[in-house]
Amino acid sequence: MSGRIGFNLLQVLVVMAFAPLVSGVTSRLKEMVQSKRGPSVFQPYRDLWKLFHKDEIVSHDSSWIFRFTPYIVFIAPVFVALLIPVLTSYPLFFAFMGDMLGAGFVLALAGFFAALAAVDTANPYGPMGASRTRMVGFLAEPVFMIVFFTVSFVAGSTIPYIVQQKWVTPAANFFAPSHVLLLLAFILLILAEGGRIPVDNPTGHFELAMIDESKSLEYSGQGFALIKWGGQMKFFVLLCVFLNVLLIPWGLAQRQDLAAVLLAVPLVLLKVFCFVLVLVVIESSLAKLRLFRIVEFLGAAFVTSVAAMIAQVFAA
Repeated sequence: MSGRIGFNLLQVLVVMAFAPLVSGVTSRLKEMVQSKRGPSVFQPYRDLWKLFHKDEIVSHDSSWIFRFTPYIVFIAPVFVALLIPVLTSYPLFFAFMGDMLGAGFVLALAGFFAALAAVDTANPYGPMGASRTRMVGFLAEPVFMIVFFTVSFVAGSTIPYIVQQKWVTPAANFFAPSHVLLLLAFILLILAEGGRIPVDNPTGHFELAMIDESKSLEYSGQGFALIKWGGQMKFFVLLCVFLNVLLIPWGLAQRQDLAAVLLAVPLVLLKVFCFVLVLVVIESSLAKLRLFRIVEFLGAAFVTSVAAMIAQVFAA
């Protein structure tokens, strides 16, 4: 039992340590695809270090929501990392504390508090971005539920480790039309929840066009660092759910051995970086959508997930 608790904590440390690196690699690859030099892949670490050593300025008009939100945004993906297979294909100590739907609710709770905090200071740009974020969340959450309902319908469970064994391992399930449609819907969901193009531009700094970035405009110092770090970990966690649970469990440790778990770290990172390259190509091939077109984008994701559920019902 103590070994599984240690592996659970190791998963959390991997998510915390390498989430900024994934963000840095994504930014660097995107600049390279656009024939630019771009920042170093380690720039997110430098930014976090600088922010943690800066003074934090808090508005006198803000409430406790503004002060506690950075910690909620930071802790939410850490909690989800305890529930999902990051390094191992076998259940760990905290694997049955919550299922995939509960993990989605935890991430949604962090987004909800971030939207409240953006409104709390009465900055005109914060509520604007918060309303746009809630619009995206309102359309993305049904896709979450349909995707998780479909995978649980096949696996007979919503626990990520059981879903992985029942859904991905048999070749017949992997190439089923419902599985392919689910993968497509989840990719669209990652683009929306991660604030990526075509839904949002994470590198844009024009206040009127911001969606996800506008929620942290009033933060500085340690609070801003926690929000940035939490957003990077959320993106990393979504990639782990997609790659390790729904796509392919390659690289995960099969044995309850420290050496096997440590070997899984570079293998999983290699898999994540390969998929990040695919996302970069998608982002660089598309332009950011206008606000009213985001509804159509997420509507397409919802229809795709519903089609996957219908295909699975008829296949059964």
